[in-house]
Amino acid sequence: MIDFLKDSFDKLPISGDKKDVLNLPNTITMVRIGVIPILFLLLINPGRALSLVIAVLFILAAITDLLDGYVARKYGIVTRLGKYLDPLADKLIVNTAMILMIPIGRIPAWIVAIIIMRDLAVDGLRSIASTDDLVIHASTLGKQKTLCQVIAVSALLIHYPLFGADAHAVGIAVLYIALILTIWSGVDYFVKFLKTQ
Repeated sequence: MIDFLKDSFDKLPISGDKKDVLNLPNTITMVRIGVIPILFLLLINPGRALSLVIAVLFILAAITDLLDGYVARKYGIVTRLGKYLDPLADKLIVNTAMILMIPIGRIPAWIVAIIIMRDLAVDGLRSIASTDDLVIHASTLGKQKTLCQVIAVSALLIHYPLFGADAHAVGIAVLYIALILTIWSGVDYFVKFLKTQ
């Protein structure tokens, strides 16, 4: 499916003007952020069908994360706004989904708190590093953490049994893996930062 979407984008007449705020990659990112209000339907404690719809929208938003980066790199329209919006969109969608699942008992609050605190700490670290013109790039651990979070949140959004599997149990299991990677990658960022001092 991703290859099909990439092939479709290859055929689009895309402007390479980096000054255009609404270039295609940034527009894809903003559409992804537009999924967030739909997540608030979780507050009504949705049943099986609505849970599946919300999960599908969340998964589609996660897939577009691959597409906006691909389009930006392929057409040379990587912008400062895009570099800021892309990781922000990821954190907003994943963290919002996790926070909204707390009141309906689908996710432990303490895990959500640790994940968000780690994200804030790493973002703060990157801001401090940027004042010294240092760039701390996303590590492989950080990317694995994000992937596990997306899988876990997707399964927890589905919540109900699907194709003979207990989606909630799968989500919780992957969430614990994500938690370990979250802490590990956070420590890794701080170690890298300290080595530059």
